[in-house]
Amino acid sequence: MFLSGCPLRCQWCANPEGMRKKHNLMYTKGRCKAIQNHCSRCMTACPQGAITMNQKSGLPQIQRVKCMDCTEFACTRVCNYEALRISGKEYTVEELMEVIRRDRVFWQGNGGVTFGGGDPLVQWEFLVKVLEECKKHQIHTAIETEGYAEEAVFLHVLSYIDFAFVDLKHMDPQKHEEKTGVSNERILKNLRALKTSGWKGRIILRTPIIPGFNDSAENARATIAFMKEVGFFEINLLPFHRMGTSKWEQLGLEYVYRDQPNLTKEDLYSLQQLYLDAGIACYVDTDVIYSVRPLKTP
Repeated sequence: MFLSGCPLRCQWCANPEGMRKKHNLMYTKGRCKAIQNHCSRCMTACPQGAITMNQKSGLPQIQRVKCMDCTEFACTRVCNYEALRISGKEYTVEELMEVIRRDRVFWQGNGGVTFGGGDPLVQWEFLVKVLEECKKHQIHTAIETEGYAEEAVFLHVLSYIDFAFVDLKHMDPQKHEEKTGVSNERILKNLRALKTSGWKGRIILRTPIIPGFNDSAENARATIAFMKEVGFFEINLLPFHRMGTSKWEQLGLEYVYRDQPNLTKEDLYSLQQLYLDAGIACYVDTDVIYSVRPLKTP
């Protein structure tokens, strides 16, 4: 389950539509029939006058600022080709639980529900209500989060969580802020607090490896030192990819990593070896071992 809203602004984000808590207007140029069919329905339907036709390209041109507070998105309702659509859908707790219970039959007794985003901590009050229902029905719960929240909120949400992926994008606070918009100090503080809270769940730290940002042996060694200090012994390294490029384009945003080549699993093996040599379980890409009990502190 993906919840909208994220306090970070990672420049490589694969799900930029999840950054804002509100709906986003997404435009897919390849589906638009403005040229072929001389269609301008979206322009006529928009009450804000946010859509005009570009005289040079013949395609809709969207003034995104005027869309920021729109709640109707009439343009999407008149587009017969889904060139215009909104991201996300609003759910009540019961509506979301109905989806979870419906899908439970496919888990075969070993599954559960994972909350990601964006970052689900942004909507923590709603999330806690859903998690309470999950616990009532003995549903295993997992979360994917940046861990950037008030400590009390972080610990409260995690008290309902069985399995957590927490991102640790860079150990240097300034470099972390340069690429994500926030320092890592709150994240590190929350991770330390979680370890001393007596939480019994399983945690795997996770680092998306971004070329030129956090792919150095120096940062890996700093991460290892932090993990040893606090007592975390599992980490997942994710190779950079450009799969979110089209989403940035659909949002009318510039993707600064559009020309950066993808990394392969093999590209991360040298970093993985540093963690393994330090006695830390390090998984690359999707090679995470899920069917184990939480590792104990040596």
